[in-house]
This record gives sequence, structure tokens and C-alpha cells, in this order.
Amino acid sequence: MRAAVNAGNSVPVGPALSMFDPIYVGRDEYGQPSYLRLIYKNLLSGGEPGSGKSTMINAVCCHAALCTDARLVLFDGKWVELGQYEDVADKFVGPDLADAIITLKRLQRMLDNRYAWLRSRGRRKIDRTDQLAAYVVVVDELAYYSATVGSKTDQEEFSSLLRDLVARGRACGVIVVAATQRPSGVDIIPASLRDIFGYRHACRCTTADSSDLILGRGWASQGFDAATISPDTAGVGYLLAEGGVPRLMKTPWMTDEQIAAVVDYAAWTRRTHTIPDPAHVAEVVPITPAA
Repeated sequence: MRAAVNAGNSVPVGPALSMFDPIYVGRDEYGQPSYLRLIYKNLLSGGEPGSGKSTMINAVCCHAALCTDARLVLFDGKWVELGQYEDVADKFVGPDLADAIITLKRLQRMLDNRYAWLRSRGRRKIDRTDQLAAYVVVVDELAYYSATVGSKTDQEEFSSLLRDLVARGRACGVIVVAATQRPSGVDIIPASLRDIFGYRHACRCTTADSSDLILGRGWASQGFDAATISPDTAGVGYLLAEGGVPRLMKTPWMTDEQIAAVVDYAAWTRRTHTIPDPAHVAEVVPITPAA
């Protein structure tokens, strides 16, 4: 791209995306495309290791990275699942529970400021015309922060802060996407937290109870049981939207190279400086050094 600029050509830029746009997340069992409109919503995804839940997370992260009105805040207990997106994230939190709590508190303060701004204008939620960026908060391996490391007090504080973001953040543009590889206990995903996620996505689980822990109690007994998904079909899962019925769907796999290409382009479009259009730049006359 730099070579094109030096040659006197404009840098080609693709169509801009927005977090107000629907996000393509795959196809359902009938071959129909599936979309999620995450603005004013949140997403919870879970499944056993290797079930393909990362495909859903990557679909959301790639879309958000390419949006002109989105900022990414990433929490990754393993470093590597979301590590490829670090260059386009405002904040990247690794396996550090203390840092995770501090970051959630900063987001909570930003949330309070936005609601004060909305209240001063007699409004209840932001819209496209406000020119306020949506904050996409992605927590991979939720269990690491909520039930594995640190003291019980810190784990509970993390869960409480995250619950507050999920419960109050939607109207002011804070979108929480959380995922866990071990949906096997209420200490990892309490019902009080699960039930306020508008979208839930369950990849293959080991038991019907684990499936219900993601989708909600009773869905497995009605035939929507992620434990029945074949281990050979990574990326296949049940997607439940608010007030709807779970749909079986498959999210497309992206290679590391494909993700890197998206992030590289996104990082370029998010640069803090701009490259002027060569057609509007006056010719610069070189200064001849004095003899």
C-alpha cells in the first residue's frame, strides 16, 4: 500500500462497516445465512475444547475490527486466542485478574459518563448519529477470571463488574461477548449472568446440563441439546436469540493467516495519522544543501 502512495495513487479502501450493521456468523442447517445485530445486545458462547466456539468469537472480532465506530477491549486468559487482535484493541488483558478488574472498573466509569450524557439530553440510548464508538468487550475463557485464578473475593468482584456491564451497557453502546470452554458449573456462569445475555451460542458440550447452562434451563429436554452435536463438526452449534428458539448453525472457520490479513488491514485503517490524497498535495521542491 505504501508503494501505491509513493507512485502517486490513492490507497484503496474497502466499504466501511458499522456495529449497527448485522454481523454475518454463518449458515443454518437449511443453508440460509445467519446474522446477528449485536448493537444493544450481548453474546454468550460456550462449548467443550475444540468444539469451535472460537469461530463465533472470530466472526465478531473481525467485524468489529473493520468497523469505523467500534473499539475493542479484549480479555484472554490464554494470551493466544485473542492475541492476533491486540494491534487493533484499545486494551488487551492477559492472564492477570487484577488488571482485568481495573479494566472493568474503567469501562464501568465510561458507562456511567455516557448515561449522564444521555440523561442530559433526555435520551435513553445512543444511535448512529451520535458519533460515539461502540465498545466491544470480548472475554475469552471466562472461567479463568471467574473461577480459576485469584481469591474468591476477586473472582466475585470480576463477575459482579462484568454482570453490571452486561446489564447496563447495552443502551450506551457497550457490547459484551463472553466465551468459556468449560460450561460445567454454576460458579462459572451463574444463571443471573447467563439470563441477561440476549444471544447465546452453544457448541458441542459433554452433557445436556452443560448445554442448558449456556442456552437456558429446559432447552435440552425440548430437543435443543448441544451434547448431541457430533465431535467431527467443529463450529456447529445452537444459536438462541432473544425470545426465539435455538437454531442449529455452522460458523465458518478462519485460518490464522486470514485473521492476520483482516487485522493488518484494520490496523492500517485505524492508524492515528492520515495519508493525504496525492492529487491534492502540492509538489514539494527539494532544498539544495548549501555548498
